[in-house]
Amino acid sequence: MSETVLVSACLLGLKTRYDGEHNLSRTTLDHLQACGLTVIPICPEQLAGLPTPRCKTWFTEGDGQTVIVGTGMMTDETGAEMMEYFLSGARSCLQIALLNKSEKAILKQNSPSCGTKTVYRSGKKVSGMGVTAALLQEHGIKVFSEDDFSSG
Repeated sequence: MSETVLVSACLLGLKTRYDGEHNLSRTTLDHLQACGLTVIPICPEQLAGLPTPRCKTWFTEGDGQTVIVGTGMMTDETGAEMMEYFLSGARSCLQIALLNKSEKAILKQNSPSCGTKTVYRSGKKVSGMGVTAALLQEHGIKVFSEDDFSSG
């Protein structure tokens, strides 16, 4: 059996983004195929029960690592508190990883769930991790973004 890897569904061409669109990453697909990896598509927001499309969400304090420990804050563009949804989605993704013995994840950069190096805080791109990326990493799962497989 080949190695399993969690992959943000939007990178696979599924319309799971907040705006109902996708972020198809040909370089990610090429990497997955070249390595013969078994793909487990995930969308933490959908796993948490949020609709697609949905309001934009960003961090108002901290990032995913601080949300996990209870000191960060997240709201959507209407001002609604979103931390519990994003924690729920992250926990579901972790459970999927553990059930499938996945040791790696390829996640969508800049996402409040999946960002591995950058996220949005109050509408501005900043260094940080999304909630799912942080929780997976905390449990020993190596997290990558589509940027790690870009050609050029």
